[in-house]
Amino acid sequence: MIALAPKPQPQHRVPDTAAEAATRHSTLSALLVEHAHRYHVDDAPTIPDAEYDAMQRELEAIEARYPELAATDSPSAQVGARGNSGFAEVRHALPMLSLANAFSDEEVAEFAARIEKETGVADPVFSAEPKIDGLAVSLRYERGVLVRAATRGDGSSGEDVTANVFTIASIPQRLEAANLPVLEVRGEVYMPRDAFERFNAAARERGERTLANPRNGAAGSLRQLDPAVTAIRPLAFFAYALGEVDAGDADPSPVPAAHSNVLQWLREKGIPVCPEVERVAGLQGLRSYYERVGSLRDALPYDIDGVVYKLDAYELQRALGFVSRAPRWALAHKFPAQEVSTTVAAIEVQVGRTGALTPVARLDPVAVAGVTVTNATLHNADQIERLDVRVGDRVVIRRAGDVIPEVLRVQLEHRPVDDAGRPLHAAWALPEECAACGSAVERAENEVVARCTGGLFCPAQRKQALQHFASRRALDIEGLGEHYSDELVESGRVRTVADLYRLTLDDLLEMKRAADERDGQTPATVKHGRIATQWAENLLDGIAHSRNTTLERLLFALGIRDVGESTARALARYFGSLDAVLAADEAKLIDVPDIGPVIAGRIAHFFAEPHNLEVIAALREVGVSWEETGPQRAEEGPLKGFTVVLTGALSSMTREEAGRRLEALGARVAGSVSKRTTVLVAGEAAGSKLAKAVELGVEVWDEEHLLSRLEGQSS
Repeated sequence: MIALAPKPQPQHRVPDTAAEAATRHSTLSALLVEHAHRYHVDDAPTIPDAEYDAMQRELEAIEARYPELAATDSPSAQVGARGNSGFAEVRHALPMLSLANAFSDEEVAEFAARIEKETGVADPVFSAEPKIDGLAVSLRYERGVLVRAATRGDGSSGEDVTANVFTIASIPQRLEAANLPVLEVRGEVYMPRDAFERFNAAARERGERTLANPRNGAAGSLRQLDPAVTAIRPLAFFAYALGEVDAGDADPSPVPAAHSNVLQWLREKGIPVCPEVERVAGLQGLRSYYERVGSLRDALPYDIDGVVYKLDAYELQRALGFVSRAPRWALAHKFPAQEVSTTVAAIEVQVGRTGALTPVARLDPVAVAGVTVTNATLHNADQIERLDVRVGDRVVIRRAGDVIPEVLRVQLEHRPVDDAGRPLHAAWALPEECAACGSAVERAENEVVARCTGGLFCPAQRKQALQHFASRRALDIEGLGEHYSDELVESGRVRTVADLYRLTLDDLLEMKRAADERDGQTPATVKHGRIATQWAENLLDGIAHSRNTTLERLLFALGIRDVGESTARALARYFGSLDAVLAADEAKLIDVPDIGPVIAGRIAHFFAEPHNLEVIAALREVGVSWEETGPQRAEEGPLKGFTVVLTGALSSMTREEAGRRLEALGARVAGSVSKRTTVLVAGEAAGSKLAKAVELGVEVWDEEHLLSRLEGQSS
C-alpha cells in the first residue's frame, strides 16, 4: 500500500536558554503575523504554506517548553487575521475557529487514541471530508432568505461580503427553511481548477497578471470592492458546518444530531456539499480515507490541501469542547505541499512544435507534491517581466496534479546582490534568434507569445510540421501517423518534409529494426519476415500518391500560422500559382477576400524566411507537383454574398467537393460559424458547429437542400 502521508516532521530545535527562546519567539511571532496578514488580508502570500506551517510548529515547540511565552496574543492562539480592506465588519455569533494540523500518520494515531480515551468509545465514527483550499465564509439565512455573508476574518469578526456572495451561482439565496428564524451555514468559497486554468490562460494571452493559485483566486475574487468584478470570476461553494441556529418553536429541532446527517440535510435544501464526504470508523477508517482521497487528489475538480476528520456525533463534540483556537474533536490531516521554495539555476527557452517560445526555469531539485522537480514553466516574456525572475533568485513554485510546475513569485528578500546592494544577475531578455535553428524570433504586436520563424526548417517543429503536412486535408499521406512521424524525425531520416520523398524501403525497415531493439523487442522483420515489410511498402505507396496534389492543399500543408483550409483555398483561387503567392507582398495579400493585415503579415513573413523557401524548392526537386489554374476571381452566381460553413458527413460527396461547388456558385466557404455566417450545411453527426449556428439563428441546410441549391433548384 502506498503511504501518502509525508514523513514525520523533524523536531524543531528549541533554544537551550529562556533568553534565546524569547528572542527566537519574538522573531517567529513577527514573521507569522506579517505572513498571516499577507495571506488572509492581502490575498498575496510571499511564502509557501509549508514554510508558514513550519514556522508555526517551531513557535508551538518553543511555547511548549517555555509556557510563559504563550501569551493570549501569540500567533499560536490566533485564527486568520483582521481585515482592513474597506468592508463592513461582521461579528460572528459563534467563533469561526481554525483546526489543528497533522502532518504524519503518527500524529493522526495520537488524535484517534485521545478521542477513544476521552469519549470511552472504541472506533468512534468520524465524518471525513476533503479540506478545500479556498476562503471560509459564513452564510446567514433568516426564514430561509440569505441576508448576510461574511468571511472568517480573525475568527471573532469578519468582513461583510454579502453583495459579492450574491453573484456566486451555486449559493442559493432562498432555502426551504422558512420555519427557521436563523440558520447559519459555514463553508468554503473556492475556484474550480478548470476555471482557474482558463482564467489564467486568458490573462496571459492579454498580458495581464495571473492568479497565483485557486485559493488566492477565490479569496481575491470574493474580496473585491466591486461586486461586478466578483461576478465575472468563476467561484463555487461547498458547505462544511453550521454556525448559529435558531429553530424557534420547533420541537424537536429539525436539525439532525450528527454532522454527516447535517451535511445531507443541507444538500437536500439545495446547498452544495462536497461529494467526497464519508462516514468512517476508528483509526483504520481515517487512514483508508486519507489514502483514497490522496489518490484522487490530482483528478478532483477543485484544489485540496488535506482531509478533515470530525467526530460525527454532536453530543461527543460538545463533551470534548475546544482549545484556544480549535475544536478538540477535529483534525486537519495535511497532504505534501504543492507549493515550495527553491533557487533558479538558469533560464532557458524551449521551442514548441508550433514555434512558440516558452522560457523555462532550471531549478535546484526540490520535492513538491511527492515528486522531485527540476524545471518549471515561466510561460512567456511578459510573465518573466511581471515576476522579475532572475538567475539565482529564490522562487516559489507550484505543482498541482499533472499540471506542469510553474513559478509563482520571487522571494525578493533572498535575491543575491553585490556589495553595493545591486542584483548580481541582469534581467532576462527574449532571444532574437531561435536556439534550435538560428531563425529569427518574432513577436507580433499585441501578442504575448514569441515564435520562431523557422517553420518547416526548425528541428523543434519538425514532428508537428510533418504530421500536419501528411494529414488528410493536406497532402493526405496514408499510413503516416504520429508514431512513424516521431520515429522518422528522431532517427534523423527526415529533416524537412521534402525528405519524405527520398525514403526507401531499406530506410523504413532499418528504422523499424532500430526502434524495436531500442524498446527491447525482437525486430519485426525477424519475427514475421515478408509480412513485416508490408507496412513500409504501404507507407511508400502513400507518399508516392501524395506527389500530385492541388495548390490549396499544398498551401495548407505548409503549416503557415493561421492559414487554414479556407484561407489556403482563397489564396489558390486569387493567385492561381505558387510563384504568384511567393511574389505577393503584404499589400497585395490584403487584397485577397477575407485576408486581413495580421494573416497577410504572417504569410509574407513565412515566405520571406530563406529556410522555408529552401524547403519549397526541395519539394519541387523531389517531384512534388500541384495543379495551377491561374487566377480565379470571385464569380457572379446565385450564392454570391453567402458565407457557408459545412459540418458533419455528406453521403453524396465530400465536404471538399461541396465547398468547390458552392464557390462556383459565388459563395464563400468558411471553416467556423460566426455572426457573419449565412448558412450552415449540416451532414450526419453534426456537432458543436450546428449548436452554435442554432444559437446564432443561422439558417441550416440538410444535404437534400444543399443538392437542390447546387443543381440550381429552389425549395
